[in-house]
Amino acid sequence: MAERLLMKGNEVIAEAAIRAGCRHYFGYPITPQTEIAHYMAKKMPEIGGTFIQAESEVAAINMVYGAAGAGARAMTSSSSPGISLKQEGLSYMACAELPAVIVNIMRCGPGLGGIMAAQADYFQAVKGGGHGDYHLVVLAPNSVQELYELTVEAFNIADRYRVVAMILGDGMLGQMMEAVQFKDSEDIRKCDKGWATTGTGLERPHNVITSIDTVPERLEAVNNRLQARYRDIAANETRVEAINCEGADIIITAFGTVSRIIKNVIADAEKEGVRVGLIRPITLWPFPSQAIRDYSAGAKAVLSVELNAGQMVEDVMIALAGAKPVYFLGRTGGMAPTQLEIVGKIKDILGRAS
Repeated sequence: MAERLLMKGNEVIAEAAIRAGCRHYFGYPITPQTEIAHYMAKKMPEIGGTFIQAESEVAAINMVYGAAGAGARAMTSSSSPGISLKQEGLSYMACAELPAVIVNIMRCGPGLGGIMAAQADYFQAVKGGGHGDYHLVVLAPNSVQELYELTVEAFNIADRYRVVAMILGDGMLGQMMEAVQFKDSEDIRKCDKGWATTGTGLERPHNVITSIDTVPERLEAVNNRLQARYRDIAANETRVEAINCEGADIIITAFGTVSRIIKNVIADAEKEGVRVGLIRPITLWPFPSQAIRDYSAGAKAVLSVELNAGQMVEDVMIALAGAKPVYFLGRTGGMAPTQLEIVGKIKDILGRAS
């Protein structure tokens, strides 16, 4: 392992992508993720890669479509409003079965919003976002180290299943500086890309990549193939972290930056005589429903803490299907709940439960 380096989260994402074999980056500047583009603009020419600042977010995602169609590892990044503009392209890529990585360093909204941390793009990320029946694999790091590790893994997952993988962070995570330790070499999984449009050399039939098919039977076959692939991903790529759940009075579900706050809440609640467990989904899609059921089995209630008005809590409720009471605590506008606020909510829930 290499020495530990102090780096900003956004720059770590860019470095991780390069280490994962990404040589084509297309983006458009928007805070709080612009450092990703800055880093790529400097580094890509040094390694023989391609950096293009596109004329718009729409152009950027379609450039990714083209590079991915040629079999290259490609990436784009943006923040919430820019990700919204990319949704049509993401739907096209899903239907065309093209692997790529997209990064969303979320800002608060709705609308143009502000550049502070938020988690209000959860619905957009895990429910598809664009039109049609499709999923992105959504990875939610909670540290700069995980930004590195999960970005590399996002490229591997994307290639393995021919899907788009998303890194879902927020303004706080993208801007914070922490120590990160890079590996001496990355586990880059090679996948057969015989489907890519790389030129035939007059030695094989043409490869055709498209997202349109006007024959209902053929289009349904594409959808069925995608749904089977998503079931395979759910069976093999679901990831979750569970802390202090055995014997917990209450389980908190949280992802990303908020889960860091909860780790301190566990210690604060312990002083109040309350045992708190944390279930942190690392994959927001596929969602770790079974893990939530298993780890919360002995608890009195579940509390979902989020930087939004209530989004992941819906998936927690679906996972538990009424087996446990589920409560919600959320802050919006770039505000984050304090440890004191969360402990107060826990005591209130347990008081009502008793």
